[in-house]
Amino acid sequence: MFGANVWRRVLGVDRSTVIEDVDFDEESETVVVHVRPRRSAKRRCGRCGVRAPGYDQGQGRRNWRALDLGTLRCFLQADSPRVNCPTHGPTVAQVPWARHGAGHTRDFDDTVAWLVTHTPKSTVSELMRIAWRSVGAIIERVVADGRAAHDPFDGLTRIGLDEISYKRGHRYFTICVDHASGRLVWAAVGRDKKTLNGFFDLLGPERCAQVRLVSADAAEWIADVVAERCPGATVCIDAFHVVAWATEALDDVRREVWNEARKAGMTQHARAIKGSRYALWRNPEDLTRRQEAKLAWIAQVNTKLYRAYLMKEQLRIAIRTKGVLALTMLDAWLAWAQRCRIPAFVELGKKIKKNLAGIEAAMLHNLSNALIESTKTKLRVLHRMAFGFRQPEHLIALALLDRGGYCPPLPGRGHSSAPALATLG
Repeated sequence: MFGANVWRRVLGVDRSTVIEDVDFDEESETVVVHVRPRRSAKRRCGRCGVRAPGYDQGQGRRNWRALDLGTLRCFLQADSPRVNCPTHGPTVAQVPWARHGAGHTRDFDDTVAWLVTHTPKSTVSELMRIAWRSVGAIIERVVADGRAAHDPFDGLTRIGLDEISYKRGHRYFTICVDHASGRLVWAAVGRDKKTLNGFFDLLGPERCAQVRLVSADAAEWIADVVAERCPGATVCIDAFHVVAWATEALDDVRREVWNEARKAGMTQHARAIKGSRYALWRNPEDLTRRQEAKLAWIAQVNTKLYRAYLMKEQLRIAIRTKGVLALTMLDAWLAWAQRCRIPAFVELGKKIKKNLAGIEAAMLHNLSNALIESTKTKLRVLHRMAFGFRQPEHLIALALLDRGGYCPPLPGRGHSSAPALATLG
């Protein structure tokens, strides 16, 4: 039989755990390791870790699922008394090998948390021999442990806000990322003022006052809440959305020209206009030879559509340019839009003027929603991998686990027992 030190290494527990005995249950084919905390680790509140007097013996001895030993399931078995914490009242005593309220050891939780960010749900359930509903609870525990060790809202000055759909029927999350660290710091169900106010309630007045820049799209509900809760912050409207507005206006003009040609009986001309959509959308440096020829043909046969294309490109160049020169180019574009006599771009000019302060702030501070769009893409991948989650809270925990930097290393590859922010991949 192995010695106590070897068993501690095998089980992934430290010296604060005493190995008393090891049994093998042939009927259930499980290994049961009898353990107890050392004297220095006894009689501590399971919630806050403060020493407290004993209260009662709780529910007697209980099992904690550990990592499998080869093909055999393994359990740690110990007493689970309660202590009378001065803050939390009667609470199950803290044990060094597991998180409070868990039915699994820390290493088991950490392994599941790592796997769920790298593999589909069916693989996690099959490999770890647990129900999928147990995975959500494990993820929530690991994330809560990490967020308790490090304040996720500390030092927020440049943030990004947006929404992401997670289910059919217009079900959305609102998410917040930190531009300084690149981490997802908060997510909640909903996309309205009430949901966003919940985030700023968590920040509190002092930390709200520290926020200086907020990147977002032009959603009024975001701008209104930021203006109310963070009076010192500037909302930066993402350049990608501004160019998308111009592309939509260009497509409106293309459809208008197509309808005019179709009604005039110019069938071949209308078909050619209809097939020019991607040539008009793409950046000039990305055009194929065929698309370049299509643009040259449009310049010859329809000056209105070609002017609309030039206006879209001029706005894109102005938005991509940084500093004072960009503002000068944008002012010139707005003057052009005002006199262009193309209704879609006249309306676009009015929309840009309405949001000019936020657009100029994004250009001056070089702040965009690129980080938050990247985060949303990765969250969609996670959502597809974890299709079995029925509770949105579990999906939020998964998002924070992976994109918030709380995914622990695999046991034996790092110090998984001490929660720390992981490096985002």
